[in-house]
Amino acid sequence: MTQIRTRLERGRGALGPALSLVHTGRAATRAVLTAELGVTRATAGAVAAELEALGLIRVDTRPTGPSGAQGRPSHRLAVAPGGPVALAAQVHADGFRAALVGLGGELVATAPGCMTVPADPAHVLGAVVDAGAELLRASGRVCVGAGLAVPSAVAEPDGTALNPLHLAWPAGAPVREVFADRIAAAGILGPDGDPVPSFVGNDVNVAALAEHRHGAGQGAQHLLVVASGHRGVGGALVLDGRLHTGSSGLALEVGHLTVEPDGRPCHCGSRGCLDVEADPLAFVEAAGRTPGPEVSLLEQGRDLLREEYGDPAVREAAHVLIDRLGRGLAGLVNVLNPDRILLGGLHRHLLDADPERLRAVVADRSLWGRSGSVPLLACALDHNSLVGAAELAWQPVLDDPLALLGGQPAS
Repeated sequence: MTQIRTRLERGRGALGPALSLVHTGRAATRAVLTAELGVTRATAGAVAAELEALGLIRVDTRPTGPSGAQGRPSHRLAVAPGGPVALAAQVHADGFRAALVGLGGELVATAPGCMTVPADPAHVLGAVVDAGAELLRASGRVCVGAGLAVPSAVAEPDGTALNPLHLAWPAGAPVREVFADRIAAAGILGPDGDPVPSFVGNDVNVAALAEHRHGAGQGAQHLLVVASGHRGVGGALVLDGRLHTGSSGLALEVGHLTVEPDGRPCHCGSRGCLDVEADPLAFVEAAGRTPGPEVSLLEQGRDLLREEYGDPAVREAAHVLIDRLGRGLAGLVNVLNPDRILLGGLHRHLLDADPERLRAVVADRSLWGRSGSVPLLACALDHNSLVGAAELAWQPVLDDPLALLGGQPAS
C-alpha cells in the first residue's frame, strides 16, 4: 500500500488530466491512459484507482481483445455509473429546461418548462432551479456544481447578461449572482456541505464547448459553431480546446453580421443582421406561416423542414435562409479560417434540407473557394447547450478532482 501511495503522489498532478481523458472518451483503456499521460504503467494504475475510489470512473479488469492474444490485456476505463452530476439549466425565449449531466456528457434527466420569461430574471431562474432540485432529489446523486446557459453575451468575470435581446431582461442583469442565490435558497449542496458553485455562459459558447468535447467537434483545432436557437443567431469559436471569448467574454457576436443591407431592423439598431434574417421566426414568416403559441418557434421551423419541404413556399423560404446563412458563414471563414464549422438549432436542419446549396454559397463567397473549403457539419448533441452548461460546472472537478470532492489518497 505504501508503494501505491508513493505512485499516486508522483502522479497526483495527473488526476485531472486523466479524468479529462476519460470524460472526453479519449482514454478507453489504461494502456491509452498511460501513453497519453506519459507516465509509467504503475503510476497510471494508481491514478485510475484513485479516480475510481472517488466514484468518478470505473476500472474494468476483465480481459479485452481476442482470446489467445499475446500480452496482458489492458483494463478498460469508463465513467462510473451512478456517479456525481452537475445541475445544468438553459433559459431561452420560450421558457427553460433543467437537466442533470454526468461525466462524459451523459444526460441523466431533464425537465422542460414553458413560460413567458418575465423581466425579472429571478422569476424564471427560481423556476429552473426548483426543477433541477427536484431532479436531484429523485436521482439521489451528488451534485458538483450548477451551470446556466443564457441567450446573451455574458460579461466576465462578473457574469452579467449584457444584451439579452430576445428576453425581457434588462441589459446588465446580474444573472450569475441571481442564479447563485437561487441555488443556495434551494439548498443544493455539494460534497463539502456548502452550496454548489454556480457558473453562467452564453448558450452558443457552451454548446460549442460540449460539441468539442463530446460531439461533432472532437479533434478540431479551430472549431466554429453557428446556431439559431429559439430566437436569434449566435456563434462561438473553440481554439485548441478552449473557448475564445475575447477580453471580457463578448467575442463572436456573429448574429450581428449584416447579410441583407436593406433588410429587417435588428434589435441591435442595425438592419439585415443574421440575428433577424436567419432565425426560426424569419423562416416561419418567409414560408407564409403565422407563428403559433402551441410549440416553440424552433420546433415550428424544424417541423416545416421535415414535414412540408415539398411545399414550394417552404422550400423557397429555406433557400432564402440558406443563402443568407451562407453569406454570413463565408465572411466568418475569410476572417477566422476554421478547420470545421458546426451548425446548430434551425441551421442544423437547413443543412440537412439542402447541404449542397449551403456549401456552394459558402465556397462561392469565400476567398479560397472550393479549394479552401471548410467541412460543414451538423451539431451532434440534441441538448448541447445543457451539456455545455454542465461542462462549466464540471471544469473545477476536471482541474482538481481531489480538492473538489474532498478525496484522500487510497490507503
